Amino acid sequence: MAWNQPGNNGHDRDPWGSSNNQGGNSGGNKGGRNQGPPDLDDIFRKLSKKLGGLGGGKKGGGEESNRSSGNGGRLTGIVLAAVVVIWAASGFYTIKEAERGVVTRFGHFSHIVGPGLNWKPTFIDHVRAVNVEAVRELAASGLMLTSDENVVRVEMNVQYRVTNPEAYLYSVVNADDSLRQATDSALRGVIGRSTMDRILTEGRTVIRSETQRELEETVRPYHMGITLLDVNFQTARPPEEVKAAFDDAIAARENREQYVREAEAYANEVQPRANGQAQRILEESRAYKARTVLEAQGEVARFAKMLPEYKAAPDITRERLYIETMEHVLSRTHKVLVSDKGSNLMVLPLDQLMRGHLPANSNSQDNSSNLMRLPPSGSHARSNGGQSFSPDDIMDQRRANALRNDTQREGRE
Repeated sequence: MAWNQPGNNGHDRDPWGSSNNQGGNSGGNKGGRNQGPPDLDDIFRKLSKKLGGLGGGKKGGGEESNRSSGNGGRLTGIVLAAVVVIWAASGFYTIKEAERGVVTRFGHFSHIVGPGLNWKPTFIDHVRAVNVEAVRELAASGLMLTSDENVVRVEMNVQYRVTNPEAYLYSVVNADDSLRQATDSALRGVIGRSTMDRILTEGRTVIRSETQRELEETVRPYHMGITLLDVNFQTARPPEEVKAAFDDAIAARENREQYVREAEAYANEVQPRANGQAQRILEESRAYKARTVLEAQGEVARFAKMLPEYKAAPDITRERLYIETMEHVLSRTHKVLVSDKGSNLMVLPLDQLMRGHLPANSNSQDNSSNLMRLPPSGSHARSNGGQSFSPDDIMDQRRANALRNDTQREGRE
């Protein structure tokens, strides 16, 4: 027998425990209200009975009509319960870890919910999830006019993050589009104040910083709920029609910079060496000066000591000076003495000529400067004409020996 068939002495086999008792509690809640709040099934059953009573009419219409009205009321209650359950279940939603939920109630902002499982009354509240951790990018590009009336194609990338979801959604109609328009305006303003040459070469960093500053000043009054992270100046190039000419100009500028760097490197390499050589020459000059002064002072002192002897015996002193001078000169130079019988002796540097120290094609004047003319071999003896040399002749001869460039000068022992 089915649970809702008649029989069983007027008691239906109702799974909810209901009976034909009009005034008592249902079978599922026989203990009354003192045992706790009624369950949801009991409430829906009572609601179904009331709705069925409105459509059933009279109380004494017969047992069959009562059963029909009871079945209709229960069906209506089940439908209403299902609708309520579906409505309640549809209100659950999840917000991701990187997002925040902006809740509006009847179109007006209500509150912001965090990550996790949340619930909202469907058809009353509306939730929009906004990612507040992702870095968003916006690209701006186009042909722009420079201050020197040239046209350049510029591409720029803006990175930003949403920091205030409410302001991002409701401060302006479309925050992303507003930021794009502000970026384009700031970029065109900066490019319009710069020259073509500055944009294509060394002014890229300055243009980037100026664009970022102007963009921040533009979006600040609108409170768009975003924070600018970085502005990247990607490319700047002339139009294709004049690109070849600009490439040549840029190549020439790069070559100039390269040559300047190479010249600076060469100067840094040569200058220390030249400074060292100059310092060495100065030191040698100072040493030569000191040595020459000391030698001259020594000669003066020697002649000062010799002066009394010269006054006592002039001829003997001159003879001795001459012999000492010739001994000193000839002992340090390899020479061949040739006598032409009565004429002056010529001292020829034949050893150097044989070794090839003097070039064959040198001037005769230079070669003649290497010849030392001496007085006749017997002129200094008293027996050959009785001639004698004065000290001035001896000093002149010593100066001539000092000016010769075919001998190595050595210091006094």
